[in-house]
Amino acid sequence: MKPLLLWLCMLPVLHTMAQFREVKHNAFAPGEKLVYRVHYGIIDAGTAEIVLQPEEKKLGSRTVYHAVGRGYTNRAFDLFFKVRDRYETYIDKTAVVPILFIRDVDEGGFKINQNQFYNHHENTVNSNGKVLSVPPHVQDMLSSFYFARTIDFSKAAEGEIFSIPTFVDGELFPMKIRYVGTENIRCDIGKVRCLKFRPIIQKGRVFKSEEDLAVYVTDDANHIPVRAEAKILVGSVKMDLTSFENLKNPVAFVK
Repeated sequence: MKPLLLWLCMLPVLHTMAQFREVKHNAFAPGEKLVYRVHYGIIDAGTAEIVLQPEEKKLGSRTVYHAVGRGYTNRAFDLFFKVRDRYETYIDKTAVVPILFIRDVDEGGFKINQNQFYNHHENTVNSNGKVLSVPPHVQDMLSSFYFARTIDFSKAAEGEIFSIPTFVDGELFPMKIRYVGTENIRCDIGKVRCLKFRPIIQKGRVFKSEEDLAVYVTDDANHIPVRAEAKILVGSVKMDLTSFENLKNPVAFVK
């Protein structure tokens, strides 16, 4: 934690110097909570939730959102593969870029602990004491979820690819998603009009092809995922939205 504490002490200086962009949006606000169930067919394996904490915070001179993501397997599934994951990100309110990212995961006994400080003035990230160069406006694993929701898809053409520079596991990962079109789907919260995307993925390790992962996002100003489904080498898995609180806008329900 010593490198993290050092960077926190430097925040007031670094972020007074930095020139930040301004991303105007109406996609989310403090207090939002999304809860998902993860299931293999009829078997409920676990739960994932993403919460934008009710109170905005200050890091140095910047006002930030504090988002927390948690994922955990159900007790019955713990016998096969126990997961206890926690992600935290502090996102600059104006620029929608991360300043601080904390990852603490335990997946079947495999543990990862990461602390990342993002210096958007110098375009660097300090990951557990190692400083690396990154492109402007780079995202972390959790902040990319919120930034993607600020994108205007109203004029998106079928097949159009959107790319978000993301820093993952010590490396730059250009997260790319292909817009497929619109589709009405029936899920745990009801029937919803959605935008359908296919993230461009690396095939061969977990997925057989690039067509094996699909994400459905509400076709409204919230742009919240209501379903993600994947065909993997050993079967298929889905993640469905089961509940939501304090959304900024009405959901695109279909009567």
